Amino acid sequence: MDPTDQSPEEVYSVWALPPEPVRDRFRRIMEGLRAAYGGPAFEPHVTVVGDFRGRRSEAVKVLRAAAASVQPYTARVTGVARGSFFYQCVYILLDPTAEVKHLFSSYWFPSFVCSAPIFKLTVGLEC
Repeated sequence: MDPTDQSPEEVYSVWALPPEPVRDRFRRIMEGLRAAYGGPAFEPHVTVVGDFRGRRSEAVKVLRAAAASVQPYTARVTGVARGSFFYQCVYILLDPTAEVKHLFSSYWFPSFVCSAPIFKLTVGLEC
């Protein structure tokens, strides 16, 4: 951590974004679900690391190091599921390939490990 960084501690997360035009197709699906069932709008993404706390300089340093060692990968869908809490209502399960496991490892973020890579379609419903 940079001892001169006096920025407040904030909460950060890391998202993997699908490429266009895939992202646009997911946006349309998600818009349809929101129109039918409600819920907040958010960008199509897979949460790689969620809710880690730190100062800006620390977050930038860790994220740059992590990004430098990750290459784009192909994610294969294995199914659709329904969760039981706000942030995980309807989602797509992704095949945990070696690339995905590496991306989701706790190497850079020991305080947070994502147990299963998922792509959320909608949140905030009565699950």
